[in-house]
Amino acid sequence: MNEVMQVIRQHRSIRKFKNTPLTGEQIEAIVDAAQMAPSSAHMQPFSIIGVTDRELRKKIAVHSKNPPIAESGYFFIFCADLHRIKLAAGPSHQEKMGQSLSFSYFYQTAVLGAALALQNANVAAESMGLGAVMIGGITEALPELDEWLGLPDFVIPLVGLAVGVPDEFPEQKPRLPRSAVFFENRYDPDPELKAKIDRYDREIEQYYAARTNNKQKASWSGKLVAMLDKDLPLGGYTEYVRSKGFDLR
Repeated sequence: MNEVMQVIRQHRSIRKFKNTPLTGEQIEAIVDAAQMAPSSAHMQPFSIIGVTDRELRKKIAVHSKNPPIAESGYFFIFCADLHRIKLAAGPSHQEKMGQSLSFSYFYQTAVLGAALALQNANVAAESMGLGAVMIGGITEALPELDEWLGLPDFVIPLVGLAVGVPDEFPEQKPRLPRSAVFFENRYDPDPELKAKIDRYDREIEQYYAARTNNKQKASWSGKLVAMLDKDLPLGGYTEYVRSKGFDLR
């Protein structure tokens, strides 16, 4: 197994960091890796904001209920960004381009582009012996976060990446079995897939019961059903996305 595969297979989220800031060289290497991610039509539809203002990091941490944002060695925010593409055009093209970019197709393209860049950045950080955790909870700080970052239309903060020198080495959380996520030619019939999920639930229950920190009695499907089987206050997020220029048509 080569070194890249070893880094990927050893992944675990790190939420406790030593009080050691990243060097400029480390930050540049992580951003360079993110920029090498593939993108449809070479749109490169993402931007990365490095948050160095300690007070701003504390505000984001408090609003999103994620302490690693304030405590890590460096905090990146990955944004879907189609503003740059529109800005590159002359005024005579921008109105029509704005109408085209408002389709959900391009929103999906930008989200995927940012996600690929994020994963490259995460692997790059871990390859340097750093720890990292992806924080989708930054959306809890919206709409204030949008104002704090000075984001124009067609730019949406999607996820944060807290990076630093690890101060913990948690157990690795088991993944779904390969046969439950990888199919050839046809999707698995529901009875077969449900049986695989049931077996995985039992494995996750054993993991939660045995891990060093935050032991709990829970299963994979149980936690997700408890989260999704209720009315979620997420309509405001959809309206926020639309307010940024994405009609999601």
